[in-house]
Amino acid sequence: MEAAVAIFGLLFVLFVVAGVFLTVRAVQAAKRGVDRKVAQARRTVEDTTLRARQFTQPGVVGELAQLRLSLRTSMRATQEVLRSGSSGDASLDEAVRLFERLSAHGRELDDDLRRLESEPSKASIADRLPELRERLERITHSAESLRWAARDRARKFAEDDLAALSDQIDVEAGALRHWTDAPVGREHEWEQTRAPGAGGEPGAGLGTGGKGRARGPVEDEAPAITAQDPRTRPTYPWEKSPRREPSRWGKGGGGGRAG
Repeated sequence: MEAAVAIFGLLFVLFVVAGVFLTVRAVQAAKRGVDRKVAQARRTVEDTTLRARQFTQPGVVGELAQLRLSLRTSMRATQEVLRSGSSGDASLDEAVRLFERLSAHGRELDDDLRRLESEPSKASIADRLPELRERLERITHSAESLRWAARDRARKFAEDDLAALSDQIDVEAGALRHWTDAPVGREHEWEQTRAPGAGGEPGAGLGTGGKGRARGPVEDEAPAITAQDPRTRPTYPWEKSPRREPSRWGKGGGGGRAG
């Protein structure tokens, strides 16, 4: 009795621990989903604000907004390409690591551009714009190199797979169209050997009496070809059923016997 109580108590503790573990995992997953949606909404709001500032505030402020938009667009596009490609191609792991290092420089540049947006001195912003623009070009150029290399690799693999698939389909199509009429060919060859003048003297074996006998043994002669019994011939579902011949004793056939 005490052993049964101990077992039930242990099972209850295990169920409680499993429930707590599953609850914690569900809460963490929900928190990650909420954080992801909040971050996505924040990025959307920031992109909308930067686009509005680019068109409504000309000058250095609008140019700063344009630089930030260019940086965010390029880095986001490269991230999506590498993320989707690395799931099926392990060779892109090194490219993903390089992009992570490049993303650190991109975030640093974005922070510098954001701080300059609150700078009251327009002259100071104008002085730093050439250096910031050069950094932006280097970062976006590297991101584009990774992005287009990953796209070219994926397109090359797709073309190779399509070429291999086309070759296999051609081979299969050729195999499906390959048929031979070997029995007809053997029958035609036998008829040529039995024809007069083929492989021997004309009229050999066709004479009368003992003069027309074959010189070789009987077992060397080709066997006679017999017609195939239609009842034993295999039938296929696409063939029409054979037409029955009218019986001689059918309708109208009794008059011949009556006469």
